[in-house]
Amino acid sequence: MSPTPDEFREAVSRFATGITVVTCVVDGHDHAMTANAFASVSIDPLLVMVCVERDSRFHGAISSSQTWGVSVLAADAESTSRWFATKGRPLAGQLQQTAHHRSKQSGVAWIDGALATLECHTTKMYPAGDHDIVIGEVAELEVAPGPHSEPLLYFRRNYRLLCPQDLA
Repeated sequence: MSPTPDEFREAVSRFATGITVVTCVVDGHDHAMTANAFASVSIDPLLVMVCVERDSRFHGAISSSQTWGVSVLAADAESTSRWFATKGRPLAGQLQQTAHHRSKQSGVAWIDGALATLECHTTKMYPAGDHDIVIGEVAELEVAPGPHSEPLLYFRRNYRLLCPQDLA
């Protein structure tokens, strides 16, 4: 018998991931979503990937924008993650309650206090079930100063933090 969707969710929840906010601008409007399906793909060229649900408002935005930003969230950004994961939140002004700045090249929003931020240009999109895998070439990035910043993690369907001894 094949696994059920609930069994699958439970199994993959055992894989700890970092949390990102992915952004883009379409017709002067900022779009954003929380994503934990994000990863580096290649060093030559510099490529990353993010998975975007095909039925989401963000899918249409990233498909037409072709340029997007990624902010790797720090441990104190759980409320930011939750906000951008809220389905049905208003499009207009969704970044107003979140401190952010703009990338120099295209002006995509980067979340202030992020551990790292990247600006990416879509090179390919691949259908994968109910999501698309979006591959982007990194055009610009910033890395937060300081070696002891903690990431926001997701594990077993809950937000988590690294143990302090893990940062030594």
